[in-house]
Amino acid sequence: MDVIVFLRDNNFLSPFFVLSTSLLFFFIVKQTRLLHSKSTINLPPGPPQMPIIGNLHQVGDNPHVSISKMAKKFGPLISLRLGKQLLVVASSPETAIGILKTQDRHLSSRTVPAAFQQEAIIPHSLIWSECNQTWKNLRTLCRTEMFSTKALESQSRIREEKVGQLLDFLRRKQGQVLDLEDVVFTTLLNTLSSIIFGKDMVQFSDAHGSRDWFKESMHKIIEYGSRVKDFGSFYPILERFDLHGITKGTMKVFEKVFAYWEVIIEERKCLINSPTWSSEQAQYFLDRMLENGFSSNQIYQLVMELFVAGTNTTTSTVVWNIAELMRHKEVMSKVEEEMIRVNNSYQIALSQQSKLPYLEACIKETFRLHPPVPLLLPHLAADTCEVMNYTIPKNTKIFVNLWAMGRDPKLWSNPLTYNPERFIDSKLDFKGHDFELLPFGSGRRMCPGLPSGIKSVEFILSSLICEFDFALPNGEDASKLDMEEKFGIAMKRKNPLKVIFKEKQPY
Repeated sequence: MDVIVFLRDNNFLSPFFVLSTSLLFFFIVKQTRLLHSKSTINLPPGPPQMPIIGNLHQVGDNPHVSISKMAKKFGPLISLRLGKQLLVVASSPETAIGILKTQDRHLSSRTVPAAFQQEAIIPHSLIWSECNQTWKNLRTLCRTEMFSTKALESQSRIREEKVGQLLDFLRRKQGQVLDLEDVVFTTLLNTLSSIIFGKDMVQFSDAHGSRDWFKESMHKIIEYGSRVKDFGSFYPILERFDLHGITKGTMKVFEKVFAYWEVIIEERKCLINSPTWSSEQAQYFLDRMLENGFSSNQIYQLVMELFVAGTNTTTSTVVWNIAELMRHKEVMSKVEEEMIRVNNSYQIALSQQSKLPYLEACIKETFRLHPPVPLLLPHLAADTCEVMNYTIPKNTKIFVNLWAMGRDPKLWSNPLTYNPERFIDSKLDFKGHDFELLPFGSGRRMCPGLPSGIKSVEFILSSLICEFDFALPNGEDASKLDMEEKFGIAMKRKNPLKVIFKEKQPY
């Protein structure tokens, strides 16, 4: 009786306590059943799991690194459990082939991050929707109107104009310390917005680093989408509560951006619906979407994905390339010599990118060491199947650890050394057929924007290198530049790359 009175008086029998105890008991029972099921299913090997949390405590803020260490101990195909979610991670070309090629049909579904779980727009998603006919139609439209050779040629004037604006801005800011990521991100946002809407969306940051609302909105969406620690994805019973405010926060930003786009869409819709309109007058990607009967929600979702995917990863790739070239002056000198040989000057045209094999080798080497999406976007098993003689149960989340593959000594000599020469006279490419190097993925979920993305990387890189020398603030030694990473939708530098631009002297 004394014990009961003590518990009652101290609120241990409060509804919250009873609920919490019940949930804890439920999780323990479920976890015990899951551990038992693992022993009866031929899952890939993996580290021991704790009750309730599984392997959550072992993943950390840089899962590509921690999982790479696990793969060294347990093998190139491992299984983990994060809360209730079963994960399988591939860390070798052979296991990647099993997932992205052999079992591609069964393993091409998606799990949608909390930031993008918006019921009104997911059915129209190029990235997150199922591989159905709507998805196929979206990919076909994008490939034809955005990423085909013909489309890229028609966009060349816009690309040259936006890169020209970038160079003009950097000339005006010579000697000042600038955030390289910010200026590249701005250039890519305006390139895409001009291709899609026919207008710039953002301005370059001023000397005080101020940004306009649209750029801040894009950064916020990318930040929400990069959140690793989201209890709702680990424990579906908690998903509806949006404990981290990710879904609500993203939707708030979406609504602001969509309201801005709606004005542009309605103006263009009136023009296209006029009796005098003909398809030959179409100038922008928005025109093609409207001609194909896209609703506003469909346009919002597709355009948002094009902005996030087409700016974030490309910006990251350009920044990592510049960082590596600054660290390795002898490599930078070879790139500059190649450009002079091609055009006998420090000017390079968009049409001359194919004549720069050493620059291409540098880009490949940067993809190897700093893949823009280190774990690729997650796949989901639509059906139970086998990979490398292991069972992959239905609804398993699947990752391919490109970061681990790029640093595997079994695949690369001196893997931690930046050495573009390894790709000279090599047939290895990044177009989805060589599974040692898959920055754009492979199979049906391969990034359709590869042609556009690589063209942007090459042109921005070559233009910057042609026009400017780079230096770190306060005379810091570039060879000692820190290369710490920050995991997210795209793998960025932990510390922004601050650069002083100095115009090259005429050749």
